[in-house]
Amino acid sequence: MTPELENPTERALSRWENEGGATLPAALRDQFPGLAGGWHYLDTAATAQKPQAVIDATVRAMGADYATVHRGVYARSANMTVAYEAARERVARFIGGQADEVVFVRGATEAINLVAHSYPRVVGSGGRVLLSVLEHHSNIVPWQLAGWQVDVCPLTEDGRIDLDAAERMLTSEHTMVAFAHVSNVLGSVLDAPRAAELAHRVGAKLLLDGCQAVPRLPVDVAALNCDFYVFSGHKLYGPTGIGALWARHDLLAAMPPWQGGGSMIDKVTFAQTTYAPAPTRFEAGTPAIVEVMGLHAAIDYVSGLGLAAIHAHEAALVGQLRRELAARNDITLFGPEDSAGIVSFAMDGVHPHDLGTILDEEGPDGTSVAIRAGHHCAQPLMAHLGVAATARASFGLYSDESDIAALLRGIERTRRIFG
Repeated sequence: MTPELENPTERALSRWENEGGATLPAALRDQFPGLAGGWHYLDTAATAQKPQAVIDATVRAMGADYATVHRGVYARSANMTVAYEAARERVARFIGGQADEVVFVRGATEAINLVAHSYPRVVGSGGRVLLSVLEHHSNIVPWQLAGWQVDVCPLTEDGRIDLDAAERMLTSEHTMVAFAHVSNVLGSVLDAPRAAELAHRVGAKLLLDGCQAVPRLPVDVAALNCDFYVFSGHKLYGPTGIGALWARHDLLAAMPPWQGGGSMIDKVTFAQTTYAPAPTRFEAGTPAIVEVMGLHAAIDYVSGLGLAAIHAHEAALVGQLRRELAARNDITLFGPEDSAGIVSFAMDGVHPHDLGTILDEEGPDGTSVAIRAGHHCAQPLMAHLGVAATARASFGLYSDESDIAALLRGIERTRRIFG
């Protein structure tokens, strides 16, 4: 049921490789219907546009192939169940894990909530977690809701999680360290193996928020030495409403269910219920069948292009945009020079929302630019930076130099408007 990479993608990849990966071929960009009409989309960190291969896989799963999973004895249900579990295996291979270590969830937010509520019952006490200043709200609020004691690791001057400070802060009281693998605002990349070593030294586990990492960096959970890894499908060129929690099998096996209902049970009576083994015990209710098929297609798509090639492509664009913005005397840049796919900045005398609104208006060349403007679900980081909001341009595998040129023209138009 899972579609192979279509010929247009293979042709585009061949051309991309022949050109050294520096310029994304138009043939690849054309596979994203959402980019039609001269729209310059620079908000991929919020959600990625979808290639036709993913759209087709989703439509097929919702139409000709559709049936429930894990329930029906008829052929189509059995086939869909096979495809659903094949998608789990594909997710596992994508990040270097095993199929029985992958839980399908609605997204990274649900995954972190699951761990925050279930894992304390493994250690038999309330948790103490070390977060960092740059975390997304989805890696802050769940720990608070679940009653964890929260400590906060500072950042280095260039916007990375300060692991030297983390080493000084961690004690045997900490049961969890939860860091962003890549910051959704600054694009800074965590030294995950060192973070894992520091966490494990005091007996804590390491959870990595991989939402911004999996679309642009090769991920191997064994090499990272983490204990939990979470990501959302819609940032990986897949559908919304689907994501994955990877966890070491011994941890999943020890964790109790977080939600109850169909699928996750072994036997139910009014006196007592027993539960299915992991990962099934964490997937209550009818699963997101269609979305899982779309996620499988998205992983096939980016894997066919190669994460290393995607990262190199985005890194070149980040470097170009940072150089262009640094040459202006009215722009403040945030984050490290080698940020992964993301450039956050502020324009003197112009609120990011005003900049974003003007960029969205059609310019003299008939095009518009979409960026993110606001606190990016990272209000503690905004306070640390001393701003209420930033403008953020984030690249995807379909981005190219024309997007940068359109953004720069829009910034110049904004400056003329504000004087």
